[in-house]
Amino acid sequence: MQSNTVKFVLFSTIFLLAWYLYFQPKQDAQQQMLQQQQQQTVTQSQETSSQQTTIGNEPVSKQEVVSNIQNIKEEEITIETDKYKAVFSNKGAAIKHWYIKEQNNTFVDLVLPEASPVLANFPGSVYEIVEKTDSKLVLSHTSMQNWKITKTFDLSQDYLHAMEIKLEKLSEDAKLPEIEFNWGPGLGTDDKELKENVSVTRVVGYTSTKPAKLEKIKTESNPAQLYKWVAIDNRYFLAALIPDNSLNYSNVGMVKQNKRMPPVLMFSAKVKQEEAVQNFSLKFFVGPKSYSYLKTFNMGFEKAVDFGFFGILGKLATSALFALYGITNNYGWAIIIMTIIIQILVLPLTLKSFKAMAGMKKIQPIMKDIQTKYKNDPKRLQVEMMNLYKTHKVNPFGGCLPMLLQLPIFWALFQTLRNAYELRYSPWILWVKDLSASDSLFYMGSISFNMLPLIMGFIMFLQQRLTTATSDPTQRKMMYIMPIIFTLMFWGFPSGLVLYWLTNSVVSIFVQIFVLRRYEKNSSGVKNAKRA
Repeated sequence: MQSNTVKFVLFSTIFLLAWYLYFQPKQDAQQQMLQQQQQQTVTQSQETSSQQTTIGNEPVSKQEVVSNIQNIKEEEITIETDKYKAVFSNKGAAIKHWYIKEQNNTFVDLVLPEASPVLANFPGSVYEIVEKTDSKLVLSHTSMQNWKITKTFDLSQDYLHAMEIKLEKLSEDAKLPEIEFNWGPGLGTDDKELKENVSVTRVVGYTSTKPAKLEKIKTESNPAQLYKWVAIDNRYFLAALIPDNSLNYSNVGMVKQNKRMPPVLMFSAKVKQEEAVQNFSLKFFVGPKSYSYLKTFNMGFEKAVDFGFFGILGKLATSALFALYGITNNYGWAIIIMTIIIQILVLPLTLKSFKAMAGMKKIQPIMKDIQTKYKNDPKRLQVEMMNLYKTHKVNPFGGCLPMLLQLPIFWALFQTLRNAYELRYSPWILWVKDLSASDSLFYMGSISFNMLPLIMGFIMFLQQRLTTATSDPTQRKMMYIMPIIFTLMFWGFPSGLVLYWLTNSVVSIFVQIFVLRRYEKNSSGVKNAKRA
Protein backbone atom coordinates (compact mmCIF):
# COMPACT_ATOMS: atom_id res chain seq x y z
CA MET A 1 0.00 0.00 0.00
CA GLN A 2 2.85 2.35 0.84
CA SER A 3 4.48 1.86 -2.57
CA ASN A 4 1.15 2.55 -4.23
CA THR A 5 0.86 5.79 -2.28
CA VAL A 6 4.24 7.05 -3.39
CA LYS A 7 3.71 5.93 -6.98
CA PHE A 8 0.35 7.69 -7.06
CA VAL A 9 1.88 11.00 -5.99
CA LEU A 10 4.85 10.65 -8.32
CA PHE A 11 2.76 9.65 -11.32
CA SER A 12 0.37 12.52 -10.65
CA THR A 13 3.26 14.96 -10.72
CA ILE A 14 4.75 13.29 -13.79
CA PHE A 15 1.44 13.60 -15.62
CA LEU A 16 1.19 17.32 -14.91
CA LEU A 17 4.75 17.97 -16.01
CA ALA A 18 4.62 15.69 -19.05
CA TRP A 19 1.59 17.55 -20.33
CA TYR A 20 3.80 20.55 -21.00
CA LEU A 21 6.53 18.48 -22.61
CA TYR A 22 4.73 16.01 -24.82
CA PHE A 23 1.38 17.54 -25.72
CA GLN A 24 2.74 20.72 -27.29
CA PRO A 25 2.55 20.85 -31.10
CA LYS A 26 5.88 19.79 -32.58
CA GLN A 27 7.36 21.26 -35.76
CA ASP A 28 10.20 19.67 -37.69
CA ALA A 29 12.30 21.57 -40.21
CA GLN A 30 10.17 20.58 -43.18
CA GLN A 31 6.95 21.67 -41.44
CA GLN A 32 8.52 24.99 -40.46
CA MET A 33 9.58 25.58 -44.05
CA LEU A 34 6.08 24.77 -45.26
CA GLN A 35 4.64 27.11 -42.61
CA GLN A 36 6.87 29.97 -43.76
CA GLN A 37 5.79 29.41 -47.34
CA GLN A 38 2.16 29.47 -46.25
CA GLN A 39 2.74 32.61 -44.22
CA GLN A 40 4.38 34.36 -47.16
CA THR A 41 1.37 33.48 -49.27
CA VAL A 42 -0.98 34.84 -46.61
CA THR A 43 1.08 38.03 -46.25
CA GLN A 44 1.13 38.56 -50.01
CA SER A 45 -2.61 38.02 -50.22
CA GLN A 46 -3.15 40.46 -47.36
CA GLU A 47 -1.04 43.05 -49.14
CA THR A 48 -2.96 42.49 -52.35
CA SER A 49 -6.30 42.80 -50.57
CA SER A 50 -5.11 45.97 -48.86
CA GLN A 51 -3.97 47.39 -52.19
CA GLN A 52 -7.33 46.52 -53.73
CA THR A 53 -9.30 48.40 -51.11
CA THR A 54 -13.05 48.58 -51.53
CA ILE A 55 -14.47 52.10 -51.45
CA GLY A 56 -18.20 51.83 -51.19
CA ASN A 57 -19.04 49.05 -53.67
CA GLU A 58 -16.26 49.92 -56.14
CA PRO A 59 -12.87 48.18 -55.81
CA VAL A 60 -9.82 50.37 -56.09
CA SER A 61 -7.08 48.86 -58.24
CA LYS A 62 -3.45 48.55 -57.19
CA GLN A 63 -2.38 51.29 -59.59
CA GLU A 64 -4.93 53.74 -58.22
CA VAL A 65 -3.69 53.37 -54.63
CA VAL A 66 -0.08 54.22 -55.51
CA SER A 67 1.10 57.58 -54.21
CA ASN A 68 1.00 60.64 -56.47
CA ILE A 69 4.63 61.28 -55.50
CA GLN A 70 6.20 58.77 -57.90
CA ASN A 71 9.82 59.52 -57.08
CA ILE A 72 9.61 58.46 -53.43
CA LYS A 73 11.36 55.12 -52.83
CA GLU A 74 11.03 52.72 -49.93
CA GLU A 75 13.09 53.84 -46.98
CA GLU A 76 13.78 52.37 -43.55
CA ILE A 77 13.77 54.60 -40.49
CA THR A 78 15.45 53.37 -37.29
CA ILE A 79 14.76 54.78 -33.85
CA GLU A 80 16.71 53.35 -30.92
CA THR A 81 16.61 53.82 -27.15
CA ASP A 82 18.17 51.97 -24.23
CA LYS A 83 15.29 49.47 -24.19
CA TYR A 84 14.36 48.87 -27.84
CA LYS A 85 15.21 49.49 -31.47
CA ALA A 86 12.35 50.06 -33.91
CA VAL A 87 12.74 49.88 -37.70
CA PHE A 88 9.94 51.56 -39.68
CA SER A 89 9.24 51.58 -43.40
CA ASN A 90 7.68 54.38 -45.40
CA LYS A 91 6.03 51.62 -47.45
CA GLY A 92 2.70 51.22 -45.70
CA ALA A 93 3.90 53.41 -42.80
CA ALA A 94 4.62 50.12 -41.06
CA ILE A 95 6.92 48.50 -38.52
CA LYS A 96 9.40 46.08 -40.10
CA HIS A 97 11.29 45.16 -36.93
CA TRP A 98 10.85 45.84 -33.24
CA TYR A 99 13.86 44.71 -31.23
CA ILE A 100 13.68 44.44 -27.44
CA LYS A 101 17.00 44.85 -25.65
CA GLU A 102 17.41 42.18 -22.96
CA GLN A 103 19.51 41.97 -19.82
CA ASN A 104 22.45 40.31 -21.60
CA ASN A 105 22.49 43.12 -24.20
CA THR A 106 21.08 40.89 -26.94
CA PHE A 107 18.07 41.85 -29.05
CA VAL A 108 14.86 39.91 -29.67
CA ASP A 109 12.83 40.88 -32.74
CA LEU A 110 9.12 40.78 -31.87
CA VAL A 111 8.19 40.97 -35.56
CA LEU A 112 8.55 37.52 -37.11
CA PRO A 113 9.97 37.42 -40.67
CA GLU A 114 6.71 36.07 -42.08
CA ALA A 115 4.74 38.84 -40.32
CA SER A 116 6.86 41.83 -41.34
CA PRO A 117 5.69 44.53 -41.70
CA VAL A 118 3.06 44.98 -38.98
CA LEU A 119 0.62 47.81 -38.21
CA ALA A 120 0.71 48.73 -41.90
CA ASN A 121 -1.89 50.80 -43.74
CA PHE A 122 -2.01 50.05 -47.47
CA PRO A 123 1.29 48.11 -47.61
CA GLY A 124 1.64 48.69 -51.36
CA SER A 125 1.70 52.45 -50.94
CA VAL A 126 4.81 54.52 -50.36
CA TYR A 127 4.45 57.30 -47.81
CA GLU A 128 6.29 60.59 -47.68
CA ILE A 129 8.31 61.17 -44.50
CA VAL A 130 6.97 64.46 -43.18
CA GLU A 131 8.83 64.59 -39.86
CA LYS A 132 11.43 62.46 -38.12
CA THR A 133 13.00 63.01 -34.70
CA ASP A 134 14.36 60.74 -31.96
CA SER A 135 10.85 60.30 -30.60
CA LYS A 136 8.47 61.15 -33.42
CA LEU A 137 7.79 59.91 -36.93
CA VAL A 138 5.15 61.39 -39.25
CA LEU A 139 4.34 59.81 -42.61
CA SER A 140 1.79 60.89 -45.19
CA HIS A 141 0.21 59.35 -48.27
CA THR A 142 -2.01 61.13 -50.81
CA SER A 143 -4.26 58.93 -52.92
CA MET A 144 -5.32 59.51 -56.49
CA GLN A 145 -8.91 59.18 -55.20
CA ASN A 146 -8.54 62.53 -53.40
CA TRP A 147 -8.09 61.30 -49.87
CA LYS A 148 -5.07 61.62 -47.64
CA ILE A 149 -3.80 59.58 -44.72
CA THR A 150 -1.31 60.88 -42.17
CA LYS A 151 0.19 58.50 -39.66
CA THR A 152 2.06 59.69 -36.57
CA PHE A 153 4.15 57.60 -34.20
CA ASP A 154 4.97 59.24 -30.85
CA LEU A 155 7.59 57.06 -29.24
CA SER A 156 8.64 57.04 -25.60
CA GLN A 157 11.91 55.88 -24.07
CA ASP A 158 9.99 52.98 -22.54
CA TYR A 159 7.58 50.39 -23.98
CA LEU A 160 4.29 52.34 -24.20
CA HIS A 161 3.83 54.54 -27.27
CA ALA A 162 1.14 56.44 -29.16
CA MET A 163 -0.07 56.22 -32.75
CA GLU A 164 -2.53 58.49 -34.56
CA ILE A 165 -4.08 58.09 -37.97
CA LYS A 166 -5.64 61.10 -39.64
CA LEU A 167 -7.91 60.40 -42.59
CA GLU A 168 -9.23 63.32 -44.64
CA LYS A 169 -11.10 64.02 -47.87
CA LEU A 170 -9.46 66.32 -50.39
CA SER A 171 -12.72 66.71 -52.32
CA GLU A 172 -16.38 66.42 -51.39
CA ASP A 173 -17.00 63.41 -53.64
CA ALA A 174 -13.99 61.45 -52.34
CA LYS A 175 -14.74 58.05 -50.85
CA LEU A 176 -12.67 57.10 -47.85
CA PRO A 177 -11.04 53.65 -47.60
CA GLU A 178 -11.39 51.23 -44.74
CA ILE A 179 -8.65 51.45 -42.11
CA GLU A 180 -7.29 48.20 -40.74
CA PHE A 181 -3.99 47.17 -39.20
CA ASN A 182 -2.67 43.79 -38.12
CA TRP A 183 0.05 42.29 -35.99
CA GLY A 184 1.07 38.84 -37.07
CA PRO A 185 1.02 36.09 -37.86
CA GLY A 186 2.66 35.47 -34.53
CA LEU A 187 4.88 37.41 -32.16
CA GLY A 188 8.64 37.07 -32.10
CA THR A 189 10.75 35.48 -29.39
CA ASP A 190 14.29 34.18 -28.90
CA ASP A 191 15.72 30.96 -30.33
CA LYS A 192 15.25 28.82 -27.24
CA GLU A 193 11.52 29.58 -27.17
CA LEU A 194 10.80 29.03 -30.89
CA LYS A 195 9.87 25.37 -30.41
CA GLU A 196 6.83 26.24 -28.29
CA ASN A 197 6.13 29.69 -29.68
CA VAL A 198 3.24 28.68 -31.95
CA SER A 199 1.43 26.81 -29.18
CA VAL A 200 1.76 29.60 -26.58
CA THR A 201 1.01 32.55 -28.91
CA ARG A 202 -2.53 33.86 -28.51
CA VAL A 203 -4.78 36.85 -29.22
CA VAL A 204 -6.39 38.25 -26.07
CA GLY A 205 -8.58 41.14 -24.97
CA TYR A 206 -9.09 42.85 -21.61
CA THR A 207 -12.82 43.40 -21.25
CA SER A 208 -14.42 46.79 -20.63
CA THR A 209 -17.17 45.22 -18.51
CA LYS A 210 -16.98 45.01 -14.73
CA PRO A 211 -15.30 43.05 -13.36
CA ALA A 212 -12.76 43.34 -16.15
CA LYS A 213 -11.04 40.13 -17.14
CA LEU A 214 -8.70 38.75 -19.78
CA GLU A 215 -10.37 36.78 -22.57
CA LYS A 216 -8.88 34.75 -25.36
CA ILE A 217 -10.18 36.03 -28.72
CA LYS A 218 -10.97 33.07 -30.96
CA THR A 219 -13.04 34.51 -33.82
CA GLU A 220 -12.58 36.99 -36.67
CA SER A 221 -15.38 39.35 -35.69
CA ASN A 222 -15.75 40.92 -32.24
CA PRO A 223 -16.99 44.45 -31.44
CA ALA A 224 -14.04 46.62 -30.44
CA GLN A 225 -16.16 48.22 -27.71
CA LEU A 226 -15.99 44.99 -25.71
CA TYR A 227 -12.35 45.54 -24.80
CA LYS A 228 -10.20 48.15 -23.10
CA TRP A 229 -7.23 46.75 -24.98
CA VAL A 230 -6.39 43.84 -27.24
CA ALA A 231 -3.08 42.10 -27.71
CA ILE A 232 -1.07 39.31 -29.21
CA ASP A 233 1.34 37.66 -26.78
CA ASN A 234 3.51 34.63 -26.14
CA ARG A 235 5.34 33.34 -23.08
CA TYR A 236 7.55 36.37 -22.46
CA PHE A 237 6.38 39.24 -24.70
CA LEU A 238 3.30 41.35 -25.35
CA ALA A 239 2.13 43.62 -28.18
CA ALA A 240 -1.05 45.44 -27.11
CA LEU A 241 -3.29 48.05 -28.75
CA ILE A 242 -5.12 50.46 -26.43
CA PRO A 243 -7.75 52.67 -28.15
CA ASP A 244 -8.13 56.20 -26.77
CA ASN A 245 -11.82 55.89 -27.69
CA SER A 246 -13.07 52.40 -28.51
CA LEU A 247 -16.18 53.88 -30.17
CA ASN A 248 -13.94 54.97 -33.08
CA TYR A 249 -13.11 51.34 -33.82
CA SER A 250 -15.35 48.66 -35.23
CA ASN A 251 -13.87 45.17 -35.05
CA VAL A 252 -11.28 43.04 -33.30
CA GLY A 253 -10.44 39.64 -34.67
CA MET A 254 -8.16 36.64 -34.63
CA VAL A 255 -7.25 34.82 -37.82
CA LYS A 256 -5.44 31.49 -37.84
CA GLN A 257 -5.01 29.28 -40.88
CA ASN A 258 -4.36 26.04 -38.96
CA LYS A 259 -3.03 24.71 -35.67
CA ARG A 260 0.58 24.87 -36.85
CA MET A 261 0.41 28.55 -37.69
CA PRO A 262 0.45 31.40 -35.15
CA PRO A 263 -2.57 33.72 -35.03
CA VAL A 264 -2.97 37.22 -36.45
CA LEU A 265 -4.39 40.13 -34.43
CA MET A 266 -6.70 42.24 -36.61
CA PHE A 267 -8.00 45.67 -35.63
CA SER A 268 -10.19 47.93 -37.78
CA ALA A 269 -11.44 51.51 -37.51
CA LYS A 270 -15.00 52.79 -37.97
CA VAL A 271 -14.73 55.04 -41.04
CA LYS A 272 -17.64 57.45 -41.61
CA GLN A 273 -18.06 58.61 -45.20
CA GLU A 274 -20.04 61.69 -44.15
CA GLU A 275 -17.12 63.19 -42.20
CA ALA A 276 -14.37 65.04 -44.06
CA VAL A 277 -11.70 64.60 -41.39
CA GLN A 278 -11.42 61.72 -38.95
CA ASN A 279 -8.79 60.88 -36.34
CA PHE A 280 -8.08 57.45 -34.91
CA SER A 281 -5.73 57.51 -31.96
CA LEU A 282 -4.47 54.70 -29.80
CA LYS A 283 -1.57 53.70 -27.63
CA PHE A 284 0.42 50.57 -28.19
CA PHE A 285 2.64 48.56 -25.85
CA VAL A 286 5.45 46.44 -27.25
CA GLY A 287 7.67 44.84 -24.64
CA PRO A 288 8.32 42.11 -22.08
CA LYS A 289 5.70 40.53 -19.83
CA SER A 290 7.35 41.50 -16.57
CA TYR A 291 4.59 41.13 -13.99
CA SER A 292 5.86 43.78 -11.56
CA TYR A 293 6.47 46.26 -14.39
CA LEU A 294 3.13 45.69 -16.12
CA LYS A 295 1.27 46.35 -12.86
CA THR A 296 2.69 49.90 -12.77
CA PHE A 297 0.50 50.90 -15.73
CA ASN A 298 -2.71 50.14 -13.80
CA MET A 299 -4.34 48.99 -17.04
CA GLY A 300 -4.57 45.26 -16.43
CA PHE A 301 -1.53 44.41 -18.57
CA GLU A 302 -0.30 42.08 -15.83
CA LYS A 303 -3.33 39.85 -16.49
CA ALA A 304 -1.53 38.63 -19.59
CA VAL A 305 1.01 36.80 -17.41
CA ASP A 306 -0.23 33.21 -17.20
CA PHE A 307 -0.19 31.75 -13.68
CA GLY A 308 -2.20 28.70 -14.68
CA PHE A 309 -5.14 27.07 -12.95
CA PHE A 310 -3.94 27.94 -9.45
CA GLY A 311 -3.49 31.62 -10.27
CA ILE A 312 -3.90 32.94 -6.73
CA LEU A 313 -1.10 30.75 -5.45
CA GLY A 314 1.03 31.73 -8.44
CA LYS A 315 0.60 35.44 -7.71
CA LEU A 316 1.50 34.90 -4.06
CA ALA A 317 4.61 33.02 -5.11
CA THR A 318 5.54 35.79 -7.54
CA SER A 319 5.14 38.48 -4.87
CA ALA A 320 7.25 36.44 -2.45
CA LEU A 321 9.91 35.87 -5.11
CA PHE A 322 10.18 39.60 -5.88
CA ALA A 323 10.31 40.49 -2.18
CA LEU A 324 13.12 38.00 -1.54
CA TYR A 325 14.97 39.24 -4.62
CA GLY A 326 14.90 42.70 -3.07
CA ILE A 327 16.84 41.23 -0.14
CA THR A 328 19.20 38.85 -1.93
CA ASN A 329 19.55 40.65 -5.29
CA ASN A 330 19.76 37.16 -6.81
CA TYR A 331 16.76 35.21 -8.08
CA GLY A 332 18.53 31.88 -7.52
CA TRP A 333 18.92 32.47 -3.79
CA ALA A 334 15.40 33.95 -3.72
CA ILE A 335 14.03 30.68 -5.16
CA ILE A 336 15.93 28.63 -2.55
CA ILE A 337 14.73 30.77 0.36
CA MET A 338 11.14 30.77 -0.95
CA THR A 339 11.20 26.98 -1.28
CA ILE A 340 12.43 26.59 2.31
CA ILE A 341 9.72 28.96 3.56
CA ILE A 342 7.06 26.97 1.69
CA GLN A 343 8.41 23.75 3.19
CA ILE A 344 8.13 25.29 6.67
CA LEU A 345 4.54 26.36 5.99
CA VAL A 346 3.51 22.88 4.84
CA LEU A 347 5.61 21.13 7.50
CA PRO A 348 2.56 19.81 9.43
CA LEU A 349 1.35 18.07 6.28
CA THR A 350 4.84 16.81 5.48
CA LEU A 351 5.32 15.42 9.00
CA LYS A 352 1.98 13.67 8.86
CA SER A 353 2.88 12.14 5.52
CA PHE A 354 6.31 10.94 6.60
CA LYS A 355 4.97 9.56 9.88
CA ALA A 356 2.48 7.52 7.90
CA MET A 357 5.32 6.31 5.68
CA ALA A 358 7.42 5.38 8.70
CA GLY A 359 4.48 3.47 10.19
CA MET A 360 3.91 1.60 6.94
CA LYS A 361 7.60 0.78 6.72
CA LYS A 362 7.53 -0.69 10.23
CA ILE A 363 4.68 -3.11 9.52
CA GLN A 364 5.98 -4.25 6.13
CA PRO A 365 7.27 -7.63 7.42
CA ILE A 366 3.91 -8.36 9.08
CA MET A 367 2.05 -7.29 5.91
CA LYS A 368 4.17 -9.64 3.83
CA ASP A 369 3.41 -12.58 6.15
CA ILE A 370 -0.34 -11.83 6.03
CA GLN A 371 -0.28 -11.54 2.23
CA THR A 372 1.55 -14.87 1.95
CA LYS A 373 -0.75 -16.62 4.44
CA TYR A 374 -4.05 -15.44 2.94
CA LYS A 375 -3.10 -15.06 -0.71
CA ASN A 376 -5.87 -17.46 -1.75
CA ASP A 377 -8.53 -15.83 0.44
CA PRO A 378 -9.05 -12.17 -0.66
CA LYS A 379 -11.83 -11.44 1.84
CA ARG A 380 -9.86 -12.75 4.80
CA LEU A 381 -6.78 -10.92 3.55
CA GLN A 382 -8.69 -7.63 3.50
CA VAL A 383 -10.02 -8.17 7.03
CA GLU A 384 -6.58 -9.05 8.39
CA MET A 385 -4.98 -6.03 6.70
CA MET A 386 -7.58 -3.69 8.20
CA ASN A 387 -7.01 -5.22 11.62
CA LEU A 388 -3.28 -4.71 11.17
CA TYR A 389 -3.74 -1.02 10.35
CA LYS A 390 -6.09 -0.61 13.31
CA THR A 391 -3.80 -2.38 15.76
CA HIS A 392 -0.74 -0.34 14.81
CA LYS A 393 -2.74 2.88 14.27
CA VAL A 394 -1.52 3.30 10.71
CA ASN A 395 -3.50 5.00 7.96
CA PRO A 396 -2.57 3.52 4.55
CA PHE A 397 -3.63 6.76 2.88
CA GLY A 398 -1.86 8.98 5.41
CA GLY A 399 1.17 9.39 3.17
CA CYS A 400 -0.87 10.15 0.08
CA LEU A 401 -3.38 12.81 1.06
CA PRO A 402 -0.93 15.36 2.58
CA MET A 403 1.26 15.11 -0.53
CA LEU A 404 -1.76 15.44 -2.78
CA LEU A 405 -2.67 18.68 -1.01
CA GLN A 406 0.78 20.05 -1.87
CA LEU A 407 0.36 19.47 -5.62
CA PRO A 408 -1.46 22.81 -6.20
CA ILE A 409 1.48 24.62 -4.59
CA PHE A 410 3.93 22.78 -6.81
CA TRP A 411 1.88 23.43 -9.95
CA ALA A 412 1.56 27.15 -9.12
CA LEU A 413 5.33 27.40 -8.64
CA PHE A 414 5.87 25.45 -11.84
CA GLN A 415 3.81 28.01 -13.79
CA THR A 416 5.40 30.97 -12.00
CA LEU A 417 9.01 29.95 -12.55
CA ARG A 418 8.32 28.85 -16.12
CA ASN A 419 6.66 32.14 -17.14
CA ALA A 420 8.54 34.72 -15.06
CA TYR A 421 10.24 37.12 -17.47
CA GLU A 422 12.38 38.42 -14.60
CA LEU A 423 14.33 35.13 -14.59
CA ARG A 424 15.54 35.61 -18.18
CA TYR A 425 19.33 35.90 -18.22
CA SER A 426 19.33 36.16 -14.42
CA PRO A 427 22.32 34.21 -13.06
CA TRP A 428 22.59 32.20 -9.87
CA ILE A 429 26.14 30.95 -9.21
CA LEU A 430 29.05 29.51 -11.19
CA TRP A 431 27.82 27.99 -14.47
CA VAL A 432 24.12 28.84 -13.98
CA LYS A 433 23.91 32.02 -16.05
CA ASP A 434 20.23 32.02 -17.01
CA LEU A 435 17.50 30.78 -14.66
CA SER A 436 14.95 30.77 -17.50
CA ALA A 437 16.99 28.25 -19.53
CA SER A 438 18.61 24.90 -18.87
CA ASP A 439 21.98 25.09 -17.11
CA SER A 440 24.28 23.83 -19.85
CA LEU A 441 27.69 23.28 -18.25
CA PHE A 442 29.19 22.24 -21.59
CA TYR A 443 28.18 20.67 -24.90
CA MET A 444 29.15 17.37 -26.48
CA GLY A 445 28.28 18.04 -30.09
CA SER A 446 24.63 19.06 -30.10
CA ILE A 447 23.94 17.46 -26.68
CA SER A 448 24.15 19.71 -23.64
CA PHE A 449 25.44 18.48 -20.28
CA ASN A 450 23.15 19.89 -17.61
CA MET A 451 24.44 19.58 -14.05
CA LEU A 452 21.41 20.63 -11.97
CA PRO A 453 19.07 17.86 -13.24
CA LEU A 454 21.78 15.27 -12.47
CA ILE A 455 22.21 16.58 -8.92
CA MET A 456 18.44 16.66 -8.54
CA GLY A 457 18.16 13.04 -9.76
CA PHE A 458 20.81 11.88 -7.28
CA ILE A 459 19.07 13.64 -4.38
CA MET A 460 15.75 12.09 -5.41
CA PHE A 461 17.45 8.68 -5.46
CA LEU A 462 18.57 9.18 -1.86
CA GLN A 463 15.06 10.33 -0.98
CA GLN A 464 13.58 7.18 -2.53
CA ARG A 465 15.87 4.97 -0.44
CA LEU A 466 14.54 6.66 2.69
CA THR A 467 10.93 6.54 1.49
CA THR A 468 10.76 3.02 0.09
CA ALA A 469 8.79 0.85 2.47
CA THR A 470 8.60 -2.38 0.48
CA SER A 471 10.86 -5.39 0.32
CA ASP A 472 9.51 -6.47 -3.08
CA PRO A 473 12.48 -6.28 -5.52
CA THR A 474 10.19 -5.40 -8.45
CA GLN A 475 8.60 -2.49 -6.61
CA ARG A 476 12.00 -1.30 -5.41
CA LYS A 477 13.30 -1.21 -8.99
CA MET A 478 10.19 0.68 -10.06
CA MET A 479 10.67 3.31 -7.39
CA TYR A 480 14.36 3.74 -8.22
CA ILE A 481 13.42 4.37 -11.84
CA MET A 482 11.46 7.46 -10.76
CA PRO A 483 14.55 9.65 -10.22
CA ILE A 484 15.75 8.71 -13.70
CA ILE A 485 12.38 9.67 -15.19
CA PHE A 486 12.38 12.99 -13.35
CA THR A 487 15.98 13.70 -14.40
CA LEU A 488 15.13 13.16 -18.07
CA MET A 489 11.94 15.18 -17.72
CA PHE A 490 13.66 18.14 -16.06
CA TRP A 491 16.66 17.98 -18.41
CA GLY A 492 15.49 20.79 -20.66
CA PHE A 493 13.46 22.69 -18.06
CA PRO A 494 14.46 26.21 -16.91
CA SER A 495 17.19 25.95 -14.28
CA GLY A 496 15.08 28.07 -11.90
CA LEU A 497 12.44 25.33 -11.87
CA VAL A 498 15.05 22.59 -11.43
CA LEU A 499 16.60 24.58 -8.58
CA TYR A 500 13.21 24.73 -6.84
CA TRP A 501 12.66 20.96 -7.11
CA LEU A 502 16.25 20.25 -6.04
CA THR A 503 15.88 22.45 -2.95
CA ASN A 504 12.51 20.88 -2.21
CA SER A 505 14.07 17.39 -2.33
CA VAL A 506 16.98 18.37 -0.08
CA VAL A 507 14.67 19.86 2.56
CA SER A 508 12.40 16.81 2.34
CA ILE A 509 15.34 14.50 3.03
CA PHE A 510 16.22 16.35 6.24
CA VAL A 511 12.58 16.21 7.37
CA GLN A 512 12.41 12.49 6.56
CA ILE A 513 15.58 11.73 8.52
CA PHE A 514 14.23 13.68 11.50
CA VAL A 515 10.87 11.88 11.42
CA LEU A 516 12.34 8.41 10.93
CA ARG A 517 14.85 8.81 13.77
CA ARG A 518 12.19 10.19 16.08
CA TYR A 519 9.78 7.41 15.14
CA GLU A 520 12.40 4.72 15.67
CA LYS A 521 13.35 6.28 19.02
CA ASN A 522 9.72 6.31 20.17
CA SER A 523 9.24 2.75 18.98
CA SER A 524 12.34 1.61 20.90
CA GLY A 525 11.05 3.40 24.03
CA VAL A 526 7.73 1.66 23.80
CA LYS A 527 9.39 -1.75 23.38
CA ASN A 528 11.68 -1.17 26.37
CA ALA A 529 8.73 -0.08 28.50
CA LYS A 530 6.82 -3.22 27.60
CA ARG A 531 9.78 -5.42 28.46
CA ALA A 532 10.17 -3.71 31.84
